[in-house]
Amino acid sequence: EITGVGISAAMHSLICMEESGKPLSPSIIWADARSADQAAFLKEKHAHLYMRSGTPLHPMSPLSKLIWMKEQGYEPWKQADYYVSIKEFLLYRWFGEKVVDYSIAAATGLFDIKEHRWDREALNLAGIETDQLFQPVPPTHSLQGMKTETAARAGLNADTPFVIGASDGPLANLGIGAIEPGETAITIGTSGAIRQFSSEPLLDEKQEIFSYSFTEDLWITGGPSNNGGLVLGWLQKLWNGEQDNYSMEQLSEMAASISPGAENLLFLPYLNGERAPFWNAEAKGSFIGLTPTHEKEHMTRAAMEGVLFSILHIAKALERLGNEHQKIFASGGFARSPVWVQMLADMFQTPIYIPKSHQSSAWGAAWLALYSLGEVENLTDIKHSIPMDEEYLPNEENKEKYQELFRIYEAVSADLQPHFSKLHQLSK
Repeated sequence: EITGVGISAAMHSLICMEESGKPLSPSIIWADARSADQAAFLKEKHAHLYMRSGTPLHPMSPLSKLIWMKEQGYEPWKQADYYVSIKEFLLYRWFGEKVVDYSIAAATGLFDIKEHRWDREALNLAGIETDQLFQPVPPTHSLQGMKTETAARAGLNADTPFVIGASDGPLANLGIGAIEPGETAITIGTSGAIRQFSSEPLLDEKQEIFSYSFTEDLWITGGPSNNGGLVLGWLQKLWNGEQDNYSMEQLSEMAASISPGAENLLFLPYLNGERAPFWNAEAKGSFIGLTPTHEKEHMTRAAMEGVLFSILHIAKALERLGNEHQKIFASGGFARSPVWVQMLADMFQTPIYIPKSHQSSAWGAAWLALYSLGEVENLTDIKHSIPMDEEYLPNEENKEKYQELFRIYEAVSADLQPHFSKLHQLSK
């Protein structure tokens, strides 16, 4: 029996839409960087917006994209009745309701995360009105009365309740059991993220992390990295040739054959630019410390360690704002590599817990639906309903080595930021 449907969705998508529900533009995703100049303008002239929105001023945000559309005279922007995310777009077509959950709204850069309402200054900059955005609602909001044809295609009764849910970030924390203070979720798939729930927005002038609304009294704070498993995918293409064809498992074995620190070789994993903590779309990947003695195995291990150093870098920003990482829950494709997860445990010097399911966002969406529909008493009880797999304990012997290397990683990555931008300008 289907009790209800919970929904998880990616953040930062943007569609220009007519009243009828017809899309006028593609669904523009977070990775679209055409609004880089507009994001730079916001950082310079309207940096204070971050303290209300909790959304870093970056090309990923719909705010930057809407300003770009306005300045470019983008035809869909001029014709649109509404500006919506992919979740809002679908729910409007399925139910005819104009609603958006707090976390999806918060990720637009147009939302005041303390007052839970659209921000007038941000809307003015974007050149749009409040009535062109949907009504923000808590994640427990339920929709019923799906259009008959849509319900039939889905194989559902038209009165099946749909709980609006949230974005994939807070739902991944919920679905993995990282709910209480000191409990951190780390997800690494193609990209990566580290997040923790808090009872208030955690923001400061450095603007290194995000803080998005989840419920009326719960916020999700953390930071995303553009570069996770795609780094290994890049290495896989690089190493594969006429005679060699490395699988991801073999890359992990290569890394395991090398001692921690890859003989003092560092990798800055910014192949796709970087979001937290720099928010520099022009950042580049770099090997630091290459010598003639380094081989494929060293470079593979350094690349895997570099992805985790970027997560640790964000973790340090969270610690500065008051978060502690006493217990870490990990999910995503990287969790299938014992070597990679052990590196994480050694860097954080904290136990790492792995759930059996790697679909933590969907797990969280399902539990939130059960809670909204009165089938379970509270959100935290999900901890008793998450099948867990292995636990990885830190190896203290590797602590000092990783601490030394991270200090260098932190310094070098900061020093190179202006040079990344200069390199980027050369390609224009």
